[in-house]
Amino acid sequence: MAEVLLAVGTQKGLFLGRSRDRRTWDFTGPHFAMNAVYSVGVDRRGARPRILAGADSSHWGPSVWWSDDLGATWQEPSSPAVRFPEYTKASLERVWQLVPAGEDAPGVVYAGTQPGALFRSEDHGESFSLVEPLWDHPQREQWEAGFGGQAVHTVLTDPRDADALTVAVSTGGVYRSADGGRSWSPSNAGVRAAFLPEGSQFPEFGQCVHKVARDAQDPDRLYLQNHGGVYRSDDGGAVWEAVDKGLPASFGFTVAAHPHRGGTAYVFPLTADYRRLPPDLRCRVFRTQDAGGSWEALSAGLPQEDHYGVVLRDAMSVDDADPAGVYFGNRNGEVYGSADEGESWSLLASHLPDVLCVRAVAIG
Repeated sequence: MAEVLLAVGTQKGLFLGRSRDRRTWDFTGPHFAMNAVYSVGVDRRGARPRILAGADSSHWGPSVWWSDDLGATWQEPSSPAVRFPEYTKASLERVWQLVPAGEDAPGVVYAGTQPGALFRSEDHGESFSLVEPLWDHPQREQWEAGFGGQAVHTVLTDPRDADALTVAVSTGGVYRSADGGRSWSPSNAGVRAAFLPEGSQFPEFGQCVHKVARDAQDPDRLYLQNHGGVYRSDDGGAVWEAVDKGLPASFGFTVAAHPHRGGTAYVFPLTADYRRLPPDLRCRVFRTQDAGGSWEALSAGLPQEDHYGVVLRDAMSVDDADPAGVYFGNRNGEVYGSADEGESWSLLASHLPDVLCVRAVAIG
């Protein structure tokens, strides 16, 4: 079986796990001790995988590091990799997302940031430039800051077209580009903003979208976890419909799609708005295998009493092995994994700092 790399970004560093059976793991870390690691990307387009990490030091500020030897050594650019142009009068607060583009865009890596912006690299993540048309979009000045800050936290590339991009920002909503980022349009039809007054809850933009994932078999099918509501789009995000019937709560932060099977996605529901805890204090992942038509609870091996673990927007990941492995980390500092697509779970790590992001990929 292929070796799997499991990257766990926490409030105080990055932990890297490797396994060939996905039951026993060898972890190293913390890398970047005392840095909050909100984003990890793994670029497998070269001869060796490159790990990219968005590390945020309370003293030195945020930076993007990379490793070409699976974390044994790390490189940092001599000048900040992600920097706002002077005309913006903005400064980087955090890197929320690091996403290598597809095979048709060699060397291209995208970074989503706080404040809400998209950056593009053409040298495998060693330097980035601002995607100015999104920053200069006339609606951007009306984006609000969500509870966790205003951030571009989702970046999706289209496997069929390197120029087709989808991003999501809290709280601005979903935006799409068909021309490589030269122009952008809001794409939120059908997504409800429950925090707005009655009669104005379906605006063109301004929704507090928490995460978006793309279906494995149908690139036009997207799954969206909103601030209240789980949605599906079958037309690339032009129109959304609610698919949260059967879930114990419609609130949550994360959504992840199965890497091989169409119609299959995972969420981790939370009660809202003031408790933000697992419903009934039971740790459960919910899976749909019919694109949101129905949901099933997956809890074998997970705590079912008095569990307070909250899974953040980027803290769930599905590897691309076969069968797929599913992983999530929580604010209790626990990491759980399933080697059988969610049917059964085991505790992979505990007593870690707050888990902020999880990324799992097969590396050979």
